[in-house]
Amino acid sequence: MNPGKPLSLDGVGASSVRLPPGAWPTLLDFLDARFPEVGRATWGVRMNEGKVLDATGTPLGREAPYAGETLVHYYREIVDEPRIPFDEAVLHRDEHLLVADKPHFLPVIPSGRFVRETLLVRLRQRYALEALVPVHRIDRGTAGVVIFSCNAASRDAYQALFRRREVHKTYEALAPVSATLILPQVHRSRLVAGEPFFRMREVPGPANSETHIDIRQRLGEHALYRLQPVTGRKHQLRVHMAALGCPIVNDDFYPQLRPELSEDYSRPLKLLAQSLRFRDPLSGQERYFESRRTL
Repeated sequence: MNPGKPLSLDGVGASSVRLPPGAWPTLLDFLDARFPEVGRATWGVRMNEGKVLDATGTPLGREAPYAGETLVHYYREIVDEPRIPFDEAVLHRDEHLLVADKPHFLPVIPSGRFVRETLLVRLRQRYALEALVPVHRIDRGTAGVVIFSCNAASRDAYQALFRRREVHKTYEALAPVSATLILPQVHRSRLVAGEPFFRMREVPGPANSETHIDIRQRLGEHALYRLQPVTGRKHQLRVHMAALGCPIVNDDFYPQLRPELSEDYSRPLKLLAQSLRFRDPLSGQERYFESRRTL
């Protein structure tokens, strides 16, 4: 086991916490205080099962003393985590890349109330690929193409394409038609964190987001829009469409936050990461991947 980098457990990667200076008698006392929603008994069981480790990957038992300013790894678990009833597809796999076609509602990586029911963990389990890491991400509510790196040696070459904005991304969105919206157009704005913390908002100032917008097909009062983001800000397409008076169908965040009563699988966000195109940094060839899903 590599120091500081524990292997995943059944496809689930380890989370980490750096211990602050403190006077807790044991590590278990700290974990119980730091994560009260988990509970002392649950932490004790995890430690007995070897699911809490030090920076070298050595398991820490429930009697382990507290040692501030060190790194501890642990494996998150969600009790009775529900199965998301939609399946991903794999569009391509080679030595360096795995390209998946994600369904709506499935997160890309573990976060919040989802650990095992995520695209990353499902794919790691299916192919026994310990090194699998997403090169980029899309929202849980968005369906479509997601690229993963299978090879740590070539990973940065592909991540650099996104950093340099050399990946041409095309999305489709179903949204109302606006009589005043002139298309095609380029929408630029400054996006910052909003309220609550998981939403974004536009504010005055230099633009840090840019989206090219056009209509692909008119469907009565709605239209299928072609969205081509130049930047990759959080919720960028959703905020831009709402700002233009054309909020994406079934968007529970924009323009207004709707209360989350329960998961309604009959109302997917009508946003699809339809395709990705780029020049392969290793072979120099043009690569193009397209979702098989439709809105």
